[in-house]
Amino acid sequence: MFPLNLPPYEIKISKTNGKTCVLDILRRKYVALTPEEWVRQHFVHYLTEHKGYPSELLANEIQLRIGDKHLRCDTVLYDTTMRPRMIMEYKAPSIPLSQKVLDQISVYNLLLKVDYLVMSNGMQHICCRMDYEHQKYVFLQEIPDYQNL
Repeated sequence: MFPLNLPPYEIKISKTNGKTCVLDILRRKYVALTPEEWVRQHFVHYLTEHKGYPSELLANEIQLRIGDKHLRCDTVLYDTTMRPRMIMEYKAPSIPLSQKVLDQISVYNLLLKVDYLVMSNGMQHICCRMDYEHQKYVFLQEIPDYQNL
């Protein structure tokens, strides 16, 4: 794959039926290595190893349902009571982080009502805190450390 604007880590890769797979430490299994998955795995390691996020409070591929529509959050951070606190949406490095991506993650937030939204394509990372009182996003300069949430 390619270098990202995230710290490197010792990634575990295997071949299964001719397909390259990567170990997802949260799902505890090997999954297909796509550009988006490359970003997800690096970002999860960044959160756990550099930002202090407990891996037991993070989950990948969270299924949501709005009416008949099935949606999937890339990663969700929960608090210790299992209330969702943060939604993360990943894109391949070739996909720009645009209003469309913010709209996508905002739809997920209609159901989860989290405190933070995070978007990353591995090169650029955007984090905003939800201000429900004033019905707006507050964009942050960086991803907060877990202890500062």
